[in-house]
Amino acid sequence: MVIALFIYLLCIVCWLGGMVFFSLLTAPIIFTVLPIAEAGKVVSGIFPRYYILGYVAGIISVIIALYFAVVRGQRLWWSCATLALAAALALTFYAGAVILPRADAIRAVVEEPNPDAARKAEFDRLHHLSVALNGGVMVLNLLALLASAAALAPRG
Repeated sequence: MVIALFIYLLCIVCWLGGMVFFSLLTAPIIFTVLPIAEAGKVVSGIFPRYYILGYVAGIISVIIALYFAVVRGQRLWWSCATLALAAALALTFYAGAVILPRADAIRAVVEEPNPDAARKAEFDRLHHLSVALNGGVMVLNLLALLASAAALAPRG
């Protein structure tokens, strides 16, 4: 049980920590230091691994949270954690498997000196959607951690 809990918490911490590190530190620095076209290439190289981390950590954490919801006490809290993580995983899969390929397909056009206005608008829309989804995943991970803490808190 302790090993399962350790793996569960490690997955959430890696998933959330990776998102926070990339979103608040890495990406802003890359876009500050490099020209936009080069920064876009660097970030495009990071994104596949970024989403793989979310997929793997998300799948493992959902499975373990579901296990805890079935086996351990505090079923309400573990069920809340499971639902939050499942929703975060769904958003991650949508962002990585649907939004990212669409954005990648038009990224080169947007990085040209005089980009097509319609494609630039589409890229900007996809980028804003991706940022919103990423923020939603972070909030859901925090809610899952809160529910997990409530489930693990001593009673009495």
